Amino acid sequence: MRTRMPAVLSRAIVLPLLLMAATPAFSAKTPDTWDGLLHVPSKKMGAVYLQPNADFRAYTKVMLDPVQIAFRKNWERDHDSLSATGRISNEQAQRILDEAKTGFQKLFVEAYQKAGYQVVEQNGPGVLRLATAVVDLDVTSPDTMSAGRTWTFSKDAGSATLVLEARDSQTGAILGRAVDRRALDDVQPYIRNSVTNGAEFEQLFSSWAKKSATGLDELKALSPINVDGMRAK
Repeated sequence: MRTRMPAVLSRAIVLPLLLMAATPAFSAKTPDTWDGLLHVPSKKMGAVYLQPNADFRAYTKVMLDPVQIAFRKNWERDHDSLSATGRISNEQAQRILDEAKTGFQKLFVEAYQKAGYQVVEQNGPGVLRLATAVVDLDVTSPDTMSAGRTWTFSKDAGSATLVLEARDSQTGAILGRAVDRRALDDVQPYIRNSVTNGAEFEQLFSSWAKKSATGLDELKALSPINVDGMRAK
């Protein structure tokens, strides 16, 4: 895969590109290199890769591409075969995705604004372009019945994986990638429905947003990035 692309990136291809990009980080053993990026230790994300000598100090603005979200493969089929609450319709599945996209985007905008960054919609000097995707989204027991509801109890609301990629908005030069998979586990079973699930996923998306924004602050403080020094710690 090339490490540069035109600054104007088609929204339709963001998710396929990020899915292909995430393949190494999903493997059993995290590789040391990834499209010229080097793996560095991170306490915030499951896997982080950075461009050696990348300099984030000039970025005072961020451009957030619309997040792309996709269910885990065969999620609808598996849900229908195991659920006691009935078959989930295509309309219900799409509603879940639409609500997740709206909530995710809103939380990321708020996190960056709160961190002092201007969120813009155009490429330009000092603009860091962020592409995000939530893949393998697995939601436990979404509401599927309007009457005669059967309660579902589970220790988790589901799981999801964040894929994040940062590029210079003008040149398209890739500066870093991060992948983080989280399961929404609780100590004991709770009733699972659209309300309880929504609250759990909102907390997860908010956590990712804050880690992303504070992570940029940390990268600016470390710039130019000494990858070898970070890997030696």
